[in-house]
Amino acid sequence: MDVQAKLVEIREAVAGARSMPMSASCVVNRAELVAALDELAQMLPQAFGEADRVLASRDAVLEAARAEGLEIVAAAERRREELVSDSDIFQVARTEAERVLAESRTEAVALRRETDNYVDERLANLELSLAKTMEAVQRGRERLRGRSELDSLGGADADLIVLPNHAD
Repeated sequence: MDVQAKLVEIREAVAGARSMPMSASCVVNRAELVAALDELAQMLPQAFGEADRVLASRDAVLEAARAEGLEIVAAAERRREELVSDSDIFQVARTEAERVLAESRTEAVALRRETDNYVDERLANLELSLAKTMEAVQRGRERLRGRSELDSLGGADADLIVLPNHAD
């Protein structure tokens, strides 16, 4: 299960929890929610590792494109030197070398843009996952604080009070 799926599972657990009468609060199984958050916490290092691998891959792709571009330029220069003897052939070689150079630059720019878009998309997904996780954690902490405040108001008999369920 990936981070996104685990976040959906946690959100569905909270969204499907029984609501408290006349309140925006709900009742969730603490052990299940904590277990789900623990699983999510264990998944995050892998998600971060994947993002790091994507970034490392991006650098390798860019470096390969640069190397290929330099190789193309070097090949074009060698070709030009071969054709220097005749001015018409020299002119054709220069034109071809400039075309190949422009083509490789265009290809490198497109590849860089594509790689940047891919990395940005992956990081945006990770950012969204982390934001949802933080929201879920904050809501859980707020519920725990609310529960603690109710316990201090009710004393020892607070757990014995049963409120009617008007949801039926």
